[in-house]
Formats: sequence, C-alpha cells, structure tokens
Amino acid sequence: MLNAVENFSNGLFKKFGFARIRIEVLAGLTVAMALVPEAIAFAFVAGVTPLSGLYAAFIVGLITAIFGGRPGMISGATGALAVVMVSLVANHGPEYLFATVVLMGVIQMVAGILHLGKFIRLVPYPVMLGFVNGLAIVIFMAQFEQFKVADGNGGHSWMARPDLLMMLGLAALTMVVIWGTSKVTKAVPAPLMGILVTTGVVLGFGLDVRNVGDMASIAGGLPTFSVPNVPLTWENMMIILPHALILAAIGLIESLLTLNLVSEITETHGKASQECMAQGGANIITGFFGGMGGCAMIGQSMINVESGGRTRLAGIAAALFLLGFILFGSNLIEMIPLAALVGVMFMVVIGTFAWSSLRIIHRIPLSDAFVLVLVSAVTVLTDLAIAVVVGVVVSTLVLAWKSSQNLHTRIQIGDEGEKIYLLDGSLYFASVESFHAIFSPREDPDEVIIDFLGTRVFDTSGLQAIDSLAEKYKRVGKNLRLRHLSPDCRALLEKAGDLMEVNVIEDPQYGVAVDYGARFDAEEPKTGPGISKPLAR
Repeated sequence: MLNAVENFSNGLFKKFGFARIRIEVLAGLTVAMALVPEAIAFAFVAGVTPLSGLYAAFIVGLITAIFGGRPGMISGATGALAVVMVSLVANHGPEYLFATVVLMGVIQMVAGILHLGKFIRLVPYPVMLGFVNGLAIVIFMAQFEQFKVADGNGGHSWMARPDLLMMLGLAALTMVVIWGTSKVTKAVPAPLMGILVTTGVVLGFGLDVRNVGDMASIAGGLPTFSVPNVPLTWENMMIILPHALILAAIGLIESLLTLNLVSEITETHGKASQECMAQGGANIITGFFGGMGGCAMIGQSMINVESGGRTRLAGIAAALFLLGFILFGSNLIEMIPLAALVGVMFMVVIGTFAWSSLRIIHRIPLSDAFVLVLVSAVTVLTDLAIAVVVGVVVSTLVLAWKSSQNLHTRIQIGDEGEKIYLLDGSLYFASVESFHAIFSPREDPDEVIIDFLGTRVFDTSGLQAIDSLAEKYKRVGKNLRLRHLSPDCRALLEKAGDLMEVNVIEDPQYGVAVDYGARFDAEEPKTGPGISKPLAR
C-alpha cells in the first residue's frame, strides 16, 4: 500500500512538478472555501439540509473533475438548479428530489451518448456575452443576502448601519488584498490570500461579524448510499420527469457555456460530449447519496482560473478539501468571515463581466446589441436556460430575416430573345416570398430560363416555391427551363420535372439536405473542414 502511494506521488510530481502541484492544490483550497457558503445557501433555497448541498458539491465536483471534458472547471450545487427544485421539495419532499436528480443524470448521459453537446456551438457570440454579463449581475446581486438579517417576522432586512459598514469595509479589504497579491506574486492564489488576511484581521481584533458558522454547521460524516424512497409508479414518474428534464437542460446549458468560457480564457479546447457524460454520471451518483445535484459553477470556475488552476488536480483538490472540511475542519472553516467570501465573489464579478461589451455595443449591429442586452436581462429576471433559448431563437429569427432579403437576381436577354434570370442567394422558407416577387409569368416572353448556379436550395419550402412557379408558367403557356439544379432538386420537383436542363458537366453535385458532419464532433479538433456533404443548390 505504501509503495503504491509512493509510486503515485512520484508519478504526480514527475508529471506536473512541485510548483504546478502547489498552485493547483492552493487553487483547490481557495475554491473549496468559496464553495461552502454557496452550497449551504443553495440548499436553503431548494429546501433541503445544508449537508445535502455540501455532499452535492463534493460528489459532483470530484467526478466531473476526474472525468469531465474541461480541466480547470468547477462543478457543484448551483442556484440555477435550486430555484427549480423549490416547488418539488415543498410539495413532495426531498426523497422525490433525489429521485429526480438520478433521472436528471440519466438524461444528461443520454445527451452525451448522442453527442448533443456539440449543439452548444449554435449559441451566437452576443448570446454568450449576454450570458456572461447576466450571470455576473446575478452573482453580484446574490451577495446582498449576506448583508441582511432576519427581522423576526419571517423576512429579512438590512443590517444595522455599523454592522453594514463593517461588512463592506472587510469585503473591500479582501478585494484590495486580492488585487495587490495578483500584482506581486503568483506563488499563492490571490483569492486565498484575501481570505486569510481578512480572517486574520477579524480574529486578531476580535471583530463581531458574521461568519460561515452563522449560516449553518457544516460538520458531518461521509455520505451514505440510499435508494430514493419513491414508489415506481406512473403517477410519480409524471411528477419527477418534467422536473428532471428542466434540471438536465439547465445543468447542461450552464455547464457547456461555462466550458466555452473557460476554454476561451485559457485558450484551450474542451470536450462537450464528455462533459455531458461526466455531469450525468455525477448526478446519478449524487442522487443515490443524498445530494441535491449540480452542474458547472461559473463563479467558482473563475476563482479557480484566476488562482492558477488549469488541470484536473485543482478540481479534485477542491472536492477533497470540501470533504475534509465536513469531516474534520468544520470548526476552522466556520470561523471564516462571510465578508471575506463576499469580497472574493465581488472580484469574480469584476473578472466575469465582459466589460469590452460596453465599449463595442454602439459599434456592433443593432440586432446583436439587442440580443446581448435581452439575454442579460432574461438571465437576471428568470434563469439561464430560458435566457439562452430566448437569445438563440431571437438570433435565429434575425438571421433568417436578413438572409431572406439577400436573394437577388440579374436579368439577361439571350441570343434568341429568351429571358434569363440569374439568381444569387439562398432559397428557403424565409426567402420564398422574395423569390416569387422576382418573376412575372404573364409579362415574360415565351422563352424563360432560371439559372440556379448562384443559388442554394435549403429546404422543402424552396422546392415547393420552384414547383409552384413552374406551374404558373405552364398555365400561361410559357416555356420555362430551369438550369443548374442539383440532381436531388430535380428528383423532388414534380411539376417542373420536364422543364429542367441537365448538364452533367456544369450541374452541381450537391444534396438538398444539409449534413454538417454527423460523424464529425467539433469538440475534438480534427483536420479538414469537417463537412461530410456539401450544401444544396
């Protein structure tokens, strides 16, 4: 046993080196300290015990750190999931939540197996900026709860002025220490130094301020295996399934967007499908061990990145430190002032918010600026999943509208007096009306040619538009010829079938259906364009 541990240690030091291991472990320690109040707070929101949130942070964090598709990313219990869990726990109890978390994990694993994670590439950049800015605002607003106390009537009110000023002063001290440390040295993570200095000031001067222990005790034992006590009936499945689908979607969207953000910051690549599998497996196990489930956490991921964490070791260390706090170090962790952790999160907000978006918002297209602001607002007012879906839908509609206006034509008169329409652009559902507006069958000469060499037909609506136009020319007795259509188009057109010119040398060999590489997974870089079949004409 000792030899195995020694060999593992030697291999670890050989792979990373002492300096890198020190940075990763200290980054993990910093993240673990910041995870404690977050996990407790989200457990309260969901209506479960603090240990349920802490166990979720430990199990999800450990499994995704080992098997996830993005080294350096931190996962745990999150507020985005907690707000969906509230009604389920309130109406049916925590056992239903644990069963839902298991099913949520199964759904996420299926998404990973089907490589659905690659569809995250469809999220436009303005939506990504809106997500980042909205989440930064949410993190900022969430810290206000630490400045409130119970008012005795079941609600909360702001602290007394002296206590409020003390909290703000200590938070500001933490931020100054973090900023100064980052300028002086990289040997110690700046957020960790901020926490240690502020904690030392509070303990040294005996200041009476709120600490982690005032939220709840984090002392506990190892999580124990237990099958959720929920009878397997159709009625119960109809209760669990809708919540599981929503939680799975929110968890994957937040995780994959965080993966993209961390990848962009570190200039490395992540694997979306692998992350889906890891998130799913982690939530299945969490549900069987009394955890509330979780997903990637952008705040803690940013703390890790800013602290120098770049490998799986930091995430593993964070999870193990968190378990150590629960088992052995609860008394020490509970002494950390909440003001220090608030200061750390304020610095995370500053580092997360895309300040560049404020500088470029007046220079980018108005539609992109609108999507950016819209996604930020919806993230703050509702939740991340709805915000991203709204952003993608609006961006798609804007793109469809712009593309529908880009169908143009040039008209030529042939040697024999025939009229030739040279089309250029995309023909699909949004541009059908523009397509029909180009032609005048009654006014055109007896011989008409439509050249599709510069046009791509993307869907059935485009094919139906061509078919309908051919019928109009046929009804007025005009001779219409369709040139440079792909074989797929010719095969699918009915009324225009005998009007098309076929030129095996010039006609494009494109398919109508678009296949962006069913076998090509963009999460893993490959050479070549990665398109198995060209676009249709």
